[in-house]
Order: sequence, then structure tokens, then C-alpha cells
Amino acid sequence: MSPKPRATDVKDRLVEAAIRLLDDGGPESLQARKLAAEVGVSTMAVYTHFGGMAALVDEVVRTGFRKLSAALAEVGESDDPVADVFSLARTYRHTVAEQPQLFAVTFGQIAPGGKRATLSDLTTEAGREAANEGLEAFDHIVRATERAIEAGRFRPTDKYQAAAQLWSALHGFVTLEASGHFGPGEQGIDHILIPLGITLSVGLGDTVERAGRSAEAARAAWRAKTRNARQGGND
Repeated sequence: MSPKPRATDVKDRLVEAAIRLLDDGGPESLQARKLAAEVGVSTMAVYTHFGGMAALVDEVVRTGFRKLSAALAEVGESDDPVADVFSLARTYRHTVAEQPQLFAVTFGQIAPGGKRATLSDLTTEAGREAANEGLEAFDHIVRATERAIEAGRFRPTDKYQAAAQLWSALHGFVTLEASGHFGPGEQGIDHILIPLGITLSVGLGDTVERAGRSAEAARAAWRAKTRNARQGGND
């Protein structure tokens, strides 16, 4: 007789199955019956381990933010904080584009079965204290913004509000691109995202020339990263 799976194993498998269903079929596919069939358990397992679909959606949201934060953490820090802002933007865009349905749920843009995650205002101290999701991912943008302010590239300002402006523009681009408004492939990155980043950097206190050089540095770093990834996959 095979051993009975641990509760944590079943919970993890349900979350993984929920993300697969989202990726393959969108929010309409996220149903207790389909989840149970995907994992090979009864529908009661969803309620036993989560209390209902709403709590499961919340866990999917947390998983999405953890995935995003892990990807942004890989960017690291260079001696050019504005280039790091551009690198974070590219990584953010790439991560969200890989699993658009997951991140539409993560950011509350869609609500499977009417179950939308409740998020906090990360630009306020009270909101950050109450936040369960998103704070760690947002902090990567905040840290790069803070370093740009300290380096004199951005004018002295509230780092959270400045980072939220960058995040708003970035996520707006990602959302519109996912809807097909900027054409196929990645052409919107060069035509829209990078010029947008330069414009915002200048608005926050940088010069056009320095922001442009930082954008080019980030572009070169991204190309080297993707080239190394391809070569590593061929080893």
C-alpha cells in the first residue's frame, strides 16, 4: 500500500495544478472539480486544505509574487542603479509574459469564480505593514530607485512613490503588450518600453544622455544573459 500523502504535499499539488489550469485554460478552468481531477483527489480536498477556493486563489497569488520576486532578485546590483531599473523592467516583463494568466490573477486583474485577492497600498507604511503579497517584489524596484536617488541620478523624493510610478508605467506596458497593442514578439520593448523608461528617468531627475547610456547597458546585459542561457541549454 502506498503511503498516504502529507497534507502539505496535497496543498502544494493543488496550487501547482491551479497554476497549470490557469496557464492552459484561463480563469474559467480554475474550478474545484477540475483541480481535484488534476491532482487525483476528491473535491473535498480543496475545502479540507484551504477552506474554499478563495483561500486557494490567495495562495496562487502568493506563489505568483514569490516567482516574480525570485526572478527580480537574480538581476542583482551593478554600479549603475538606473541600468538596474531597466534590467528589472526587462526581467519583470519577461517573467509576466511567460505566464500571463498566473500574473493576471496575481495582480487582481482577473478573479477566478469572482474570487479576487485583496492587495495592499505598498506606497504607505500602513499598507506595507499589512501586506501579505507583493511587498518583496516591489522592494526590488524600491531598492534600485533608492540607489538612483542616493547616486544623484534621481532627485530626492519619496522612494516608494517614485518606485510606484516606475512600477505603474512598467505594468501598464506589460498589460497592453499582452493584449497585443504593441505588435507581435518583443518589438514593443525597443519602441515603447525603453523610451518610456528614459522619459520616466528624466522626469525623476536624470538626464536624457545618462538615462540612454543606462538603457544601453541594461540592453547589453540582457543580451549577454540570454546568450549564456541559450549556450547553457545546448551543453
